[in-house]
Amino acid sequence: MDFGNFLIMRQEVGLMLIFLIMLVLDIFASEKSCIRKYFQPVACILFLVHTVFGFLFPSEGTAFGGLYVTSSLTTWMKHILDLGVLFMFLQSGSWLHSTDALKRRAGEFYVISLATLLGMYIMVSAGNLMMLYIGIETASLPMAILAAYNKYQHKSAEAGAKYIMLTSFSSGIMLFGISFLYAAAGTLYYGDINLTDGNFFTITGLVFFLSGLGFKISLVPFHLWTADVYEGAPTSITAFLSVASKAAACFALIFALYQAFGSLVTAWKPVLWWLIVITITLGNIFALRQKDIKRFFAFSSISQAGYIMLGVISGTSQGMTAVVYYLLVYLFANMAAFGIISAVENKTGRTDFGVYNGLGKTSPVLAFVMMLAVFSLAGIPPLGGFFSKFFLFAAAAQQGEYLLVFIALLNTVISLYYYLLVVRAMYIRPAEENAEKVNADTYNKISLLVCTVALIAVGIASFIYTNIDALSFGIR
Repeated sequence: MDFGNFLIMRQEVGLMLIFLIMLVLDIFASEKSCIRKYFQPVACILFLVHTVFGFLFPSEGTAFGGLYVTSSLTTWMKHILDLGVLFMFLQSGSWLHSTDALKRRAGEFYVISLATLLGMYIMVSAGNLMMLYIGIETASLPMAILAAYNKYQHKSAEAGAKYIMLTSFSSGIMLFGISFLYAAAGTLYYGDINLTDGNFFTITGLVFFLSGLGFKISLVPFHLWTADVYEGAPTSITAFLSVASKAAACFALIFALYQAFGSLVTAWKPVLWWLIVITITLGNIFALRQKDIKRFFAFSSISQAGYIMLGVISGTSQGMTAVVYYLLVYLFANMAAFGIISAVENKTGRTDFGVYNGLGKTSPVLAFVMMLAVFSLAGIPPLGGFFSKFFLFAAAAQQGEYLLVFIALLNTVISLYYYLLVVRAMYIRPAEENAEKVNADTYNKISLLVCTVALIAVGIASFIYTNIDALSFGIR
């Protein structure tokens, strides 16, 4: 066995070490053991070390005959996924200790989350369509467990059931499409696929493949699961699902389209064009009608998926840079918003908009962080969200997609209106009777502080964008 393969996979190896440590701690910690109260700090410290190690020692190369491919760019993508998991760990402590049933299963939560991340790593570094499929399955099955983690709550159990049923269906469609593509190309390796003939097998396989990944990204019309799962899943899981799962699927789609199906760009580009228009528009329209803030952010994430695809359709290194940069900013904005939602839900047990009325008076700091988060999502300067949207629009416009950019800009105006509904509730509407001050726990405060600083700093620190841009030439 060539152990050099595992040296190239150092991020995956490090992740598995943390997985084993948390698994052993969970197995040998009794229900009354004092070890259980240290699960969160141990998991956060170990994962922070893992994240920093990944930044300091990136790896490049291929392993297992080209099934696994890594580069400085894929390492950057994994850093974004790592940050999503780290913020989820920081924000989940109060929820995991809210009941004895959840407290006893805290160790399982960290282990399952790491298993999901491993699947996302594989998705990003896949050099083969079957490897990509394995990564998607490795990420999806534990995610369904996390969505149903509050198994004694009806909505959480419903979210898990819907997610596992629909993800199984989408995975089956995708696998069926991969079989068609194999019949047409005779190989599943990205670099060896050379499809120039738009025959039945090729087009059918490509449509099924896009449908499977479209489900993971929440592109319309593969989005119907999103609102119900986001609402029913525990809030920390919803935050992770909205950021890391979407990011991994977007990265995988970029590599697949331009490395495996670049010769069929005339076939899939018009399809992606319409998917972008419909996704952004319907996501924004349905967000206007929501009364539950988790469903609100579900439709917001659907429209954000459409914006992300603007960078994908450009098909250039500038578009790739814009996508990675956008997802980094989106991570900080969404995790900040869901950190506030988690704190409010832990205090009140509610997620409807009414509980946010007057939050600016009762909890001014949390309201301020939420305002910055939604302003960034809306693309208001000088926050990072403005620059991330600008770079996406610029990448699409550079390729002559002026009509598409114009439609996206119109939808940005719509999104500004419904994001301001959150600000209106916090600062203009009067607080409900007996409304109490909401306090986040220490770990959640750390995550909110980092996200708040990052939302401002990422837009100002131009070296972040230029560093990503330097790695994006050649797509991988």
